[in-house]
Amino acid sequence: MARDGNETPRDSRPHAVVIGSGFGGLAAAIRLGARGWRVTVLEKLDAPGGRAYVFRQDGFTFDAGPTIITAPYLLEELWSLAGRRLSDDVDLREMNPFYFIRFDDGTVMRCSADLEATRAEIRRIAPEDLAGFERFILESEKIYKVAFEELADRPFHRFGTLLKAAPDMIRLQGYRTVYSRVSDYFSNEKLRIAFSFHPLLIGGNPLTTTAYYCLIAHLERMHGVHYAMGGMGSLVQGMVGLIDRLGGSLRCNAEVARIEVDQGRATGVTLSSGERIDADIVVSNADVAWTYSKLLGHHKRRRWTDRRIARARYSMSLFVWYFGTKRRYDDVYHHTMVLGPRYGDLLRDIFTHKRLSEDFSLYLHRPSASDPSLAPEGCDSFYVLAPVPHLGSGTDWTAKAESYRAAIQQRLEQTVLPGLGDALVTSRVMTPQDFRDRLLSVNGAAFALEPQLFQSAWFRPHNVSEEVTNLFLVGAGTHPGAGVPGVISSAKLLDQVVPDAVAFARTA
Repeated sequence: MARDGNETPRDSRPHAVVIGSGFGGLAAAIRLGARGWRVTVLEKLDAPGGRAYVFRQDGFTFDAGPTIITAPYLLEELWSLAGRRLSDDVDLREMNPFYFIRFDDGTVMRCSADLEATRAEIRRIAPEDLAGFERFILESEKIYKVAFEELADRPFHRFGTLLKAAPDMIRLQGYRTVYSRVSDYFSNEKLRIAFSFHPLLIGGNPLTTTAYYCLIAHLERMHGVHYAMGGMGSLVQGMVGLIDRLGGSLRCNAEVARIEVDQGRATGVTLSSGERIDADIVVSNADVAWTYSKLLGHHKRRRWTDRRIARARYSMSLFVWYFGTKRRYDDVYHHTMVLGPRYGDLLRDIFTHKRLSEDFSLYLHRPSASDPSLAPEGCDSFYVLAPVPHLGSGTDWTAKAESYRAAIQQRLEQTVLPGLGDALVTSRVMTPQDFRDRLLSVNGAAFALEPQLFQSAWFRPHNVSEEVTNLFLVGAGTHPGAGVPGVISSAKLLDQVVPDAVAFARTA
């Protein structure tokens, strides 16, 4: 630490500015701080987390977005970089079963890491598919070993990386879709749904998403499904603590309006307030389409032009209803899928026709089942989400939100939460317009670009910007993709494309 003439400490380390404090941005800041960088994280909202923001209302605590951890070893790595253990700061609890799936006819399937328990579920629902299940779990493991263990840890900013990966992609039939691959192993439609819905967790359509995402089934079995006590906000606060421990800083209410570029290099950012912050490198965890079209809107771009961004295919959005009840529903599991009467046609309405349907399939999260601290005594905290089209649908959510919420309430009352209307004591909603206006996500997409074959790996926006030197990208819209493991892995790739601070200083 150098000092100026007045003996005021002056930090001479190279400076990295990170735009956004979602899990990708926080993980990036930790990794850069551990490698000697002075890091400043800039967050538009009044608290960190991005999509993992926390709402507190009327004594209830609501996770705004992600609710599960499926690869805790990625978090363990971050904590070890700061000289701590994850368990020092975060209490992770394994969920087993992972979740319940309630089909429209009332059949319930319990999904867990226990293979024998899963076999028993399949025997109960469709015994003729048991042999297919055995083959599927082997195939899912093969795909996981290539697509996650190898490709997720490999930056794809060079075309040669794609060429090297192509033989594996062909061998594992990555050119096919998740639903078509699952259908090779299961003839029963309930099981086809149960083993193919996972791309929805990262913004993908099971009918069009590359079959590589069959890996999620093995990821869950291998590493488990976990919940952070106190909610995901406890994980966010733990990561902010690591940044502070490594000498970095976080500024909230600091919206970035522009990435500054000089002679083709990122040199800092300008905030919406007009304040300029200089940097040696910039890492954007903002929505990738927003980064290129707005934060670099002033800069001539060769690949990610406004036209290309407009023509890209974006993930669906989400309608999320957060609510609390004055009674407990102890027969409702922590994670429950409440499926509607349609699967394929509903997916086509959401992704292809961009049409808001009368019916829906729901994910119901009841964290107070495991963590009573999130609700007042004798009460329950919930959120329920419905996948819906992004704003390309033209839906006016200002006018539609309440009637859609009421329809979801009615569906829950008819299925798993009888008497819900009388039990409600607090309520709020998030719509695709909130994803656009609050989180600055283009088209209000909940997961940035849709994870199709030709929007994955080399075809996805690179972690090393193709447009500006010393600009790097992390988060859902870049490689390897959305979901907590994906965005944390995107930050891990910085270790391969950003030199440590000492090496950078030598070449600067």
